[in-house]
Amino acid sequence: MTNLTVKLIHKNIFKELLSIFGLSVGCLLGLIIMGRMLQLRELFMSQNLGLLDLLQLFLFLCPFFLLLITPIACMLSVFLVFLRMSTDNEAVALKANGVSLYQLIPAPLAFSLLCTLFTMFISLFGVSWGMDMFKAKIVEYARTRSKLAIQAGVFNRDFPNLTFYAKQVDSEKGEMRFVFVEDRTMKNTSVVIVAPYGKIETDPYKGEVNIVFRNGRIFREHGKELNILQFGKYKVRLPLGKLLGGFSFDSDKPKEMSIAALWQLYTNPNDRMSTDLNYARKLRTEFVKRWTLPFGCLILGMFAFPIASVFRGLRQQYGLMLSMGLFLVYYSMFSVGTGLGEAGTLSPYIGLWFPNVLFAAIAGVGIYYANIEKTIPIVTLIEHWRARRAES
Repeated sequence: MTNLTVKLIHKNIFKELLSIFGLSVGCLLGLIIMGRMLQLRELFMSQNLGLLDLLQLFLFLCPFFLLLITPIACMLSVFLVFLRMSTDNEAVALKANGVSLYQLIPAPLAFSLLCTLFTMFISLFGVSWGMDMFKAKIVEYARTRSKLAIQAGVFNRDFPNLTFYAKQVDSEKGEMRFVFVEDRTMKNTSVVIVAPYGKIETDPYKGEVNIVFRNGRIFREHGKELNILQFGKYKVRLPLGKLLGGFSFDSDKPKEMSIAALWQLYTNPNDRMSTDLNYARKLRTEFVKRWTLPFGCLILGMFAFPIASVFRGLRQQYGLMLSMGLFLVYYSMFSVGTGLGEAGTLSPYIGLWFPNVLFAAIAGVGIYYANIEKTIPIVTLIEHWRARRAES
């Protein structure tokens, strides 16, 4: 068979891999987004958001989900494409025409490398960008278009233990005129703030909505005692996470940090890492995870290549279940390694790289045996055991 024909075969295989990959990513991403939607229903119920707003928010969450979805989608694509080729006897026809299994490797290898580079980009840059944008948008919506936005001429009680009233409100600038606030956050103490001017300021990184008052007075009543204070500037801090159904706005979560921030803390630990060993272990484990997980695409893609040949003749639906089961084994090992790394029981380098090394070794052995059309010894033992059990 000529080189031109082999290149055409590679091209067709690559196209089929891309089409199944797109379908797999779309289905898995849709399922995860639906689940996330239910998880954040309280957050969205408190917002007057349209369909485009929701799509924009989920777009920012996509990098976080794609980091987990891409390896399994890569494995599914390679497994299903070569399982179909084996079932339809295309692989047999190609071998009869002098095309060995090794000659078919370039297409799935290039595809797996492409998925690895894509996942690496998401892992190093996409996750932190998406989470930062998501939080910034949530804060913007809370300030301008949600039920938390203060309405003019109305006593607003959407803030816990706070009552706001403003005679004039500029929603775009977040400015208020002739403001009255009753603060009941302190036990047995009533605080009333009156000011001619107020402004809503937001901090997306801290997850706070700050109400800044100027040139006003504070009336503080505690028991029979009444104090009156004058101020030039006074700020009321509102944790946005509590206002929006308990959503977390922590800026120091290792899972949401950029690779630059993780590297900075990894090489130069701060005071928190010195005092909070649990946090330090999580950060170091997350740093190693950002590098190891993308390589799962390459490893799983090459792992699925010979496995599809071993299970030739298997129906597509059973093949899908089998590939999902194999990925579950890989991801369970990866999760155990993550847990052991965060607990300090095992080095994250060992716990997180071990599944990749193990599956890479199995992939290498599997490709060798599939090329010479022999079954892996352990598979042969399993088949003999099943045959004996069926006879008995």
